[in-house]
Amino acid sequence: MITVPEGFGEGLGDGAPAWVATLPRLATKACSRWRLTPDGPLMNGFCAVVLPVRRADGHPAVLKLTWVDRETEHEPLALRTYDGNGAVQLLDHDEELGALLLERLDHTHSLLDEPIETAVGVIGSLLRRHRHLEAPPGIHRFESHVADHPAVPRALLDAAREVATRPMGTTLVNADLHYENVLRGDREPWLMIDPKPLSGDRERCVLPLLWNRFEEMDGPKGLTARFLALCDAGELDVAKSRDWTLYRAVTNWIWCLEEDMRDQAVICAEIARWAARP
Repeated sequence: MITVPEGFGEGLGDGAPAWVATLPRLATKACSRWRLTPDGPLMNGFCAVVLPVRRADGHPAVLKLTWVDRETEHEPLALRTYDGNGAVQLLDHDEELGALLLERLDHTHSLLDEPIETAVGVIGSLLRRHRHLEAPPGIHRFESHVADHPAVPRALLDAAREVATRPMGTTLVNADLHYENVLRGDREPWLMIDPKPLSGDRERCVLPLLWNRFEEMDGPKGLTARFLALCDAGELDVAKSRDWTLYRAVTNWIWCLEEDMRDQAVICAEIARWAARP
């Protein structure tokens, strides 16, 4: 019923090729189980495919089949916790198939297409709405992993490790909140998708909002302006946000170097050095 795009699944890990080969069968089973009719071309991201469908009552939805790993395994639990409040509505979930039936949004229109002032305001409103959501039992607790790397100064490595030793909250945090993961909806103007949930501090979410659309900022002054705008819009603690931005910039810098993502590594290095300044 579906044709998986060539190359999809590369880089996902052991077992991914076998899982990718089963996707047509999984989609067929999910459509049969939920009485769905395909309603558009298959789409894919890095770790999931999404098929527009119609339910038996004619309402539009999407069928999402996700590679389940530590980052994605609790997406259904997070979506149930958000319960449609600023987030895409989870209509059903089949753990055996790794399938999610979701409210359909406009995938052609994200906050990436909006002026940055609008995008920051929308993100801030979501952060405020979710600030009192406790991470439910089962959501992974943040764990620190800061490896040594010869390209990263020792002072920055030590500073990042120190941040991770501090007491943390237990808020439900979307570790992958960024502009492209907030789409136009009908039920609400903007809704978040693809949460990568953690239990921790809300301020941990800032880095992707600096890394993405980085080219629109005018050097350190522009970086400071966006950072402060995000903290203000989301009612985030400025010092804590800066500390977590340093931590994540350092760890992402190392990851980008290991994955040979040189351009992204340069961005992370610049953000890490900015965050470490007095």
